[in-house]
Amino acid sequence: MSFRVFHDVLPSALTCVTVEAPHLHSVMCAVYVRVGSRHEQARTNGVSHLLEHLFFRGSRRYPDSVQMNALVEAVGGNLNGVTMRDSSSFFTPCHPDGLPVALDVLGDMLTQPRLVHLATEKKIVLEEMLDEVDERGRDIDVDNLSKRQTWGDHPLAFKIAGTPTTVKRLTLADVRRHFERFYVGGNLVLGVAGPVTHARVLALARKAFGRVPSGPRNLEAPPPPPQRAVFHFTRLEESQVELRLTFPAVSDHHPDAMPLALLRRVLDDGLSSRLPHNIVERRGLAYSIGATIETFHDAGAFEIDGACAPEHAGPVVREVLRTLATLRQGRITPEELRRAQRRLHMQLDFSQDAPADLCGWFAGTELFRRAESFDEKKAQASAVTVDDLVAVSRRYLEPSRLVTVAVGPQAAKRPMAEVIADAARLLGR
Repeated sequence: MSFRVFHDVLPSALTCVTVEAPHLHSVMCAVYVRVGSRHEQARTNGVSHLLEHLFFRGSRRYPDSVQMNALVEAVGGNLNGVTMRDSSSFFTPCHPDGLPVALDVLGDMLTQPRLVHLATEKKIVLEEMLDEVDERGRDIDVDNLSKRQTWGDHPLAFKIAGTPTTVKRLTLADVRRHFERFYVGGNLVLGVAGPVTHARVLALARKAFGRVPSGPRNLEAPPPPPQRAVFHFTRLEESQVELRLTFPAVSDHHPDAMPLALLRRVLDDGLSSRLPHNIVERRGLAYSIGATIETFHDAGAFEIDGACAPEHAGPVVREVLRTLATLRQGRITPEELRRAQRRLHMQLDFSQDAPADLCGWFAGTELFRRAESFDEKKAQASAVTVDDLVAVSRRYLEPSRLVTVAVGPQAAKRPMAEVIADAARLLGR
């Protein structure tokens, strides 16, 4: 192995994960926080994302956001942040010599933010939302719609950015309460990966993050199991239909997670795999088609996304279901499995060349659990059999679990509904 991983817990309970990777030439510094839209209430939906924006407005020692960014950029970095449903992250690459600057700026912005220009940042967030809604303010984002239909009233279904209504009424007091509750030592993980030494990272981390208040790691209520199949259609008179088929699945550390990950690769891992070959290359029915798995520490979703002309929406869904049926019928070849395993192994090897991947793998996962080594992950993949793939396809790609959402012209609704009504026959019970 060309790298070594160290885990330390600072007095505040903040976890520091160092990945010594001397073969690399750049460093990734990242802070992962166990807070996202699933940790909000309906009234405060969007506060995690708004707070992310406000961090970049300056801190006590770096009150000018231009100065803050210039310092990081001078050492080869680029400050950035992301809010997701179950976590947030703040990160920058840097030159190895610039590590003290990168950590110092990240530490100050996340422990002593000024939280100013709230009204301006609200306007920016509201502008960002415009591509998720139509001119009447209706949600037309397929991801938002599918999460709502899959998880109902559970906070995992909340929109990451919130809604125009919730964002407009968020106050500075709401933002401060959110910051004080979640940005505490036990709820943060600092990751540094690259040509660094454990001792140096630990010393710099203690200095840069010494002001993090003590506090516990946040825990969440798991979503309820799926209750029924759903078809939801939003009319939007445009030239294409966007659609998603979702099958609720399992967490990233469940025993079925690896077979599902390999099954996804059998379906979609390049143009020669089943979904794109059958629907795009062979039949020309869709502009794009693909399969992904989104996992959390207590839930997951096996998702198939497509975009096509309205007249092709019904046939696309039919062919997707027929393709899934071949998996449930056991028509998976040993070579397809070996190809999926090889490509996953190669992806894990490639990750060792990327400090961002190393940081996310070991530090990002630490928010929820200790990450497996790459060798352990390879061993898990190698142990999967064709029978395992067939078993999980029958267990999870089940018509009673299917959630289908689509956004497009009204002409596509009825053909899609007719195919979905026939899903049990097309997939096979």
